[in-house]
Amino acid sequence: MTVELHTLSNGLRIVTERMPALQSAAIGLWVLAGGRHERPEQNGIAHFLEHMAFKGTARRSALQIAEAIEDVGGYINAYTSREVTAYYARVLGQDVPLALDVIADIVLNPVFDPRELEMERGVILSEIGQALDTPDDIIFDWLQEQAYPDQPLGRTILGPAEKVQAFSRDDLAGFVTEHYGPDQLVLSAAGDVDHEALVREAERIFGHLEPRNAAGAVQAAFRGGEFRKQKKLEQAHIALAFESPDYTDPMIHTAQVYSVALGGGMSSRLFQQLREKMGLCYTIFAQAGAYSDTGMMTVYAGTSPDKLRELSEVTIDEMKRAADDMTDEEVARARAQMKAGLLMGLESPSARAERLARMLQIWGRVPDVEEAVERIDAVTTGDVRAFAARMASEAPAAMALYGPVKGAPRLEALQRRRAA
Repeated sequence: MTVELHTLSNGLRIVTERMPALQSAAIGLWVLAGGRHERPEQNGIAHFLEHMAFKGTARRSALQIAEAIEDVGGYINAYTSREVTAYYARVLGQDVPLALDVIADIVLNPVFDPRELEMERGVILSEIGQALDTPDDIIFDWLQEQAYPDQPLGRTILGPAEKVQAFSRDDLAGFVTEHYGPDQLVLSAAGDVDHEALVREAERIFGHLEPRNAAGAVQAAFRGGEFRKQKKLEQAHIALAFESPDYTDPMIHTAQVYSVALGGGMSSRLFQQLREKMGLCYTIFAQAGAYSDTGMMTVYAGTSPDKLRELSEVTIDEMKRAADDMTDEEVARARAQMKAGLLMGLESPSARAERLARMLQIWGRVPDVEEAVERIDAVTTGDVRAFAARMASEAPAAMALYGPVKGAPRLEALQRRRAA
């Protein structure tokens, strides 16, 4: 399997990886325009735009968009994150030109029909309401806001209802004009795909576009803080965040190995100590997330109200203990989990296409999978212990709580426990 890259004269990048054993392919456009690229008054518009792309173009109705892909047995979807918006499809190799035509059509030629706009506004408002009714979902939005207060990166992707209710057709079109230039786009494909043929099609479809030179995202700064919302629920929910490395930081692989050893599976420290040995919760996990200029190591748990204080305190204690006695066996197990997750995930052309696009946007190149494996293997127990010490005592922290949380300790108290 070989990664091939071509850049059009207007800055649009095409990256492919042929997987000879496959008869299908994944293809998509990754736009460097997500939630963190919105101005305050635009909060939620990137996600709204993603929805509206499927509601009709100058050439196709919403039904015709769906039928064009499903008539050949394919699948089409999209998502919005804080850093990108992606439009992608999975089809048989022979139907890659069709998939590209449909994806390009919905990205370049949306009509933003007023009736469809009002219909989709209602759908998104329902989605916001559903998120608010899902404690282990909304708590991460609140945690993000506490970690990055008054910053684009700290705002919810869905946006607040009052802003979604106010977006107009001109607002959507303006965001496209501002952020959907060819120099913000990566066309990525993996599987049964012909690189040269895709480049020719991309030149025909996108070659006329003028670069936009869109403004970059506002630099993020992890500040930390606490949010708690008292509500009568069956469980109390707690989420902690600690500043950690960004995508390009050499320590990113150490952070990921640490998070897996701490709370990445059933054999992890938090799962074994808090659930299996002490029975303090049903769900607990840790994960290391990263952005282009910052990162967050998060711990989440759901528990009964009377166990919340003990759970939060033991979590801090386990983080501190990891700095002293994390073992070679635990680190080796975490490395194995990471490598297996990476390699098994890349058996999917969809995962391959996404990796190609994101690596190109982050690094300006696509590192070999072997390079990623080598970096994971290079993480030592000493590296993990040193990183654990930073997480346990020095890294800025944020906390969000939801449910019957009156008995939960304040973040300041947990900070003192970290320092003790």
